Amino acid sequence: MCGITGIFAFNLVGKFNLINISAATQALQKRGPDHQAVYNDEYVGLGHRRLSIIDTRPIAHQPMWDETKRFCIVFNGEIFNFKELRKQLEDQDVHFFSQSDTEVLLNLYLREKEKCLTRLNGFFAFCIYDRQEQSLFLARDRYGVKPLLYMIDEDKFLFASEMKSILAYGIDKEIDYSSLFTYLQLNYIPAPKTIFKNISKLPPGHFARVEGRKCIIGRYYQIAVAYDSNPNHLTYTEAKGKFSHLLESAVQRRLIADVPLGTFLSGGIDSTVVTGLAAKHKPDLHTFSIGFKDEKFFDETRYARIAAKKFNTDHTVFSLSNSDLFEHIHDVLEYIDEPFADSSAINVYILSKKTRQHATVALSGDGADELLGGYNKHAAYYRLIHPGIPEKTVKLLQPLWDALPQSRNHFFSNNVRQLKRFAEGLQLNAQDRYWRWAGYANEKDALNLLTTSTQSLILETDYASYKGKLLEHISENENINDVLLTDMNMVLPNDMLTKTDWMSMANGLEVRTPFLDFELVNFTFSLPDHFKINRSLRKRILQDAFRYLLPPELYNRSKKGFEVPMLKWLQTEMKSMITEDLLAKKTIEVQGIFNYTAIQRLKEQLYSRNPGDVHARIWALVVFQWWWKRYFRKE
Repeated sequence: MCGITGIFAFNLVGKFNLINISAATQALQKRGPDHQAVYNDEYVGLGHRRLSIIDTRPIAHQPMWDETKRFCIVFNGEIFNFKELRKQLEDQDVHFFSQSDTEVLLNLYLREKEKCLTRLNGFFAFCIYDRQEQSLFLARDRYGVKPLLYMIDEDKFLFASEMKSILAYGIDKEIDYSSLFTYLQLNYIPAPKTIFKNISKLPPGHFARVEGRKCIIGRYYQIAVAYDSNPNHLTYTEAKGKFSHLLESAVQRRLIADVPLGTFLSGGIDSTVVTGLAAKHKPDLHTFSIGFKDEKFFDETRYARIAAKKFNTDHTVFSLSNSDLFEHIHDVLEYIDEPFADSSAINVYILSKKTRQHATVALSGDGADELLGGYNKHAAYYRLIHPGIPEKTVKLLQPLWDALPQSRNHFFSNNVRQLKRFAEGLQLNAQDRYWRWAGYANEKDALNLLTTSTQSLILETDYASYKGKLLEHISENENINDVLLTDMNMVLPNDMLTKTDWMSMANGLEVRTPFLDFELVNFTFSLPDHFKINRSLRKRILQDAFRYLLPPELYNRSKKGFEVPMLKWLQTEMKSMITEDLLAKKTIEVQGIFNYTAIQRLKEQLYSRNPGDVHARIWALVVFQWWWKRYFRKE
């Protein structure tokens, strides 16, 4: 687990940027606190920051060369089947000088080129430089666990694990307004776009080849769509057995490390199953949870303790007050380098920071909700597709939901909020419904937040085609598996995995995700949707396959989001920051991006008795303004 960066200069102008390779590498220091090294030749620079996990000796440092000194690799990630691949290479008379997965990956690429990607079980972002052909080969893992950004112009090609590293090369910064418009709806920016016009994200499951001033992007993986035909013709009982075997194997593969390892244990289904399976193969397992002293509505530590007791783990609970949470907001906002407004990032940051004091690697339950239908919107889709009297009643009562108080902080008002969203979604076509249920604002409301001049800039962008590509699997003949596939392609890599990567890497912690083992994902997407969700049970096959493992109190528990009391903070501790600085009238008018009248209406709703979801929209604006001040106000 590391940070990587590099530059390929096409001419003398681009070559001048080589002087920034050390600074660009240093910008990734938190991702890899154990070692830094750079390589330079006349036109290429490669940088690496290392978090030592497997073969922690200096001999495994990067950049790493093959024995001919023709090929050089910088690699971020873990290859969990590297020992099996190494044995196959040794049978072909390949000799190794280290015990690292990096060296295995390099030698596998030398023999199979991009075909090697289909044989890797793990998560990764890497670049291999061919000194003889003067070319770069880059790749990102199947589901986007690890990030990889790049920029190309007539003078150079740049890449890095994070935006701050690319910006360290001194490039020009220009906001992409279609990205901003999307962000104001979703609270994050899906690949391949970033907030900057000239910087892109390499999408998950893709590779890039840079040669002769050209960057050619190719796709090596996509989730196979076979769930309509159940190609394996398995009964539900048979499917449970295979699912159970694949998940246990995925967990077991992810227990390999030369450093202390544990699991996140939230008290939810996903992390409990991962922990229970890990404990079977690692008797001294350490588990970690955070609890909220002041917010019992969000606190799940009771369930985490029940699971820890059942599995006999060495369990640590980090019990936090609101002030403990609030004091980390600055650190989170300073670390992210493009607008990203998933407020649960604060929780993940603190959990990672606390966990890093005890372990260097943690397993998590990330990916299970997108894979198996764990979110409220998936239950909503099931009821949409299989409507009964309650669903028809909810639609008829929309005026009532509009009138009742809505808030995430209390049981009743949270239910009203969800019923209102459901009723609103029923009025829309399939793609607009997905977009609305995936976000916090519709296009009209997001557009109203912007000045007339900014709106005109958006009309000149490729926003429509960008959104269309993200929603390509959503058809009018709605299917829950199509929703899950879209979640896996859009929500998972760009929100959930981005959050986990940034917040764990900010603290030098590696997080491994067994639910994203590609063998498990491929199998699960061969199953019909009723194996995953029905009217009474979400993540059905997971809960039924591991019912023997789950404490009875956890089976079919309602999902609780990993949230923070953002509404309360925005109304109290952060009020002066909002009203007097970031969203003050003078700030907004001088900046020239937003329509202050629309922002004022949001602020009025925030401080009213019926805030609804407005706190998520205000938080998105706060995050953007903080980011803009860092990168543009000085200019």
